[in-house]
Formats: sequence, structure tokens, C-alpha cells
Amino acid sequence: MRWWDLEQVLDLERALFPEDAWSPGMFWSELAHARGPLATRRYVVAERPADGRVVGYAGLGAAGGLGDVLTIAVAPEAQGGGLGSRLLTELLRHATAFECDQVLLEVRVDNTRAQKLYERFGFEPIGFRRGYYQPGNVDALVMRLTVQGTENRQDG
Repeated sequence: MRWWDLEQVLDLERALFPEDAWSPGMFWSELAHARGPLATRRYVVAERPADGRVVGYAGLGAAGGLGDVLTIAVAPEAQGGGLGSRLLTELLRHATAFECDQVLLEVRVDNTRAQKLYERFGFEPIGFRRGYYQPGNVDALVMRLTVQGTENRQDG
């Protein structure tokens, strides 16, 4: 994701998450941490091949061996075709590059479609965050994935 993607990303964000959409400032702040040798974030976009329109995006934060899926969004017209899986695969590739041992995420308890996607990738439920999504006061299911190949890694 680059700055020139933000207008389309924000349009999609507001359409998909009308009650709790991220602000432009939140995206700008995240992108500021996605570049350079000290980067702790990776954001990706998926574009429709026909016209370059952004139809999905995703973001990962990483620090201290722990990754956090910060957002995944897929336009309604692009849902059901595997785009969410491809975005998540890309985030997990970046988690490996960041040397994350585990990846966490929060997902709305009423979003069973996303929960099933995460379960297919090996994420397991570990708890809840009550009232996490505001202003709707919707609980979040917290899920965790142990990244393969890192559980036996020896640090220096």
C-alpha cells in the first residue's frame, strides 16, 4: 500500500466498516511505520486487473517476535473468490520475514465467515475482548497462530 492508494482504501474502509472505519490519520500513521530499515508494519493492496481499482487491502504489525493482523478487507464484489486468503497469505509471509513466532488477530464474534478463513490457516481462538468494536459494542474473538518453523528457533 502506498499513499496514492489511500483514497480508494478509505472509500472501501467506510463502505465495509461504516460504524468503526479507520480515519485517514490512522492509515497515514500506519504507512509511516511501513517503510525503512526500522519498519514494523506491512500493508498490501489487491487491485482489479481490468482497471487497477483497489478491491482489497490488509495490514500487519510486528514487534518482538509477535505479529498482529491489523486489518483485512475485501470489496463485496470480490468476496468469495479467494482474495481474503491471498491477502492473509501475504501477511503471513511478512510475519515470517519479521521473524514472528506467533500472529494474533481480533475478529468480530458475528463475523463467522472471517473466523472460518482464519481457522483454515490454523488460527485458534484464545479469548475475547468485550466491547472491542465501538460504537456498536461488539465483542472480538482473539485468535492466535504459531508460525511454522519458528517454534524451535534458537535466539543468538
